[in-house]
Amino acid sequence: MDKVLVLDFGGQYDQLIARRVREMSVYAEIRAYNKISPEQIIEEGYKAVILTGGPNSVYLDESPHYDRKLIEIGIPVLGICYGAQLIAWMAGGSVDSAGSSGEYGKTEVTVDKTDSEADILLEGIPKDSICWMSHMDYISGLPEGFMKLAHTEVCPAAAIGDPQRKIFGTQFHPEVTHTVYGKQIMANFLFKIAGIKADWKMDDFIETSVQCIRERLKGKKVLLALSGGVDSSVCAALLSRAIGDDLAAVFVDHGLLRKNEGDLVEAAFRNRFDMNFIRIDAEDRFLTKLSGVIDPEIRRKIIGEEFIRTFEDISEEIGDINVLAQGTIYPDVIESGKGDSSVIKSHHNVGGLPSVMRFDEIIEPLRDLFKDEVREVGLKLGLPKELVMRQPFPGPGLGVRVIGEITKEKLDILRDADAIFREEIAKAGLEAVASQYFAVLTDVRSVGVKGDARTYGYTVVLRSVTTDDFMTAEWTRLPYEVLERTSLRITNEIEEITRVVYDITSKPPATVEWL
Repeated sequence: MDKVLVLDFGGQYDQLIARRVREMSVYAEIRAYNKISPEQIIEEGYKAVILTGGPNSVYLDESPHYDRKLIEIGIPVLGICYGAQLIAWMAGGSVDSAGSSGEYGKTEVTVDKTDSEADILLEGIPKDSICWMSHMDYISGLPEGFMKLAHTEVCPAAAIGDPQRKIFGTQFHPEVTHTVYGKQIMANFLFKIAGIKADWKMDDFIETSVQCIRERLKGKKVLLALSGGVDSSVCAALLSRAIGDDLAAVFVDHGLLRKNEGDLVEAAFRNRFDMNFIRIDAEDRFLTKLSGVIDPEIRRKIIGEEFIRTFEDISEEIGDINVLAQGTIYPDVIESGKGDSSVIKSHHNVGGLPSVMRFDEIIEPLRDLFKDEVREVGLKLGLPKELVMRQPFPGPGLGVRVIGEITKEKLDILRDADAIFREEIAKAGLEAVASQYFAVLTDVRSVGVKGDARTYGYTVVLRSVTTDDFMTAEWTRLPYEVLERTSLRITNEIEEITRVVYDITSKPPATVEWL
């Protein structure tokens, strides 16, 4: 099986690059830049290398660099953003600060034909198209043997290539869906330049994972942190196939769930798998810990720690369980900070875990997958479509959708507003259009009029995004009629809410959740 190495230099999109490669049925692995040498790349049989972006400036001594042998060992290389700058720098070119001319977001890129083999990287790309830029530096001088393949209004070398050594770079991000022809560029590199075979399937992931889990957990009892969401559900199915009744799935109802969610989860899992299902009512426990806490990072960490402490308590009751399983997926990992990546927010099951736990081991079989890949695994494992395709719900639940202090009163208000929004989306048949949609209760109160009387109530925010990977997302263009019906119902049916607004911010610059 041919495989590609994604060499990580601390960018936020390293796993997204690997995901794009896997989408094309090519196996990809991610390694930190300082954990593998050019000699090891050859020894381990990688057919191509992709260098990721990163937050640093290549011309600074403290920035991550790599052995120049990489561009001399005969393996095709594609550098993206910082990776492209690193290639130019290693090959003897120059990289400088763009100053106020840095580019961010959607940018028009123009292809420069060279009438050489280097054009193959951008083959099939129109002369002008939209790409996604995010850089503060730029390649100011091409190295010997390299050609300029594309430019933007302010970036003279938006794509470069040395066809003889099969070394290429793009200043923009082809892995991001906003780059209209990014998939074509990635395919050109993989298949036309590197000559890689598309021979990796999701079935391989399932078979390999089940085998590895059986070997790793042989003779051990495992406690699964089951939220009832897509990720933990698929994790449950995968672990159930691997270890059967050695798995105890513990569903902690922390009082931060959506309306009627606890009962729905129990109905779905009580008798579905070959495992022990346990439901814990921990609302008072969690709300007591969260009382008076405003800071979202502290809140997430409290929720993360309290989850663990609850699981520890139940594991002692069950006895002989020292392995914790979680449905962590890659967006959780990357947003919580991995390697040199920046922390965006701590997820309760990654960055929010306490440093000291009574569990000897944690297993996260889905941590290298994106949401759509997790869903594919779930369907292949035989989970019902309505369970696998349901919209994501964060582990901290409504705890990251209440601005200001969390109280049971606020949570009940939000539960009702969120239920109305989801009902109206379903009535309009928009569930397949909106990838994730929910309500957020702000801490802002405003004046209103109900029944000819002055009111002073909360403002609720409606949020809906459309995405295929949850690393980037567009706000959903919901019909005005749906928003109007939702607003009327919320303000009429929920006395404490006076005003409804709609969030039209994409990711980036925002995240999907507010906290």
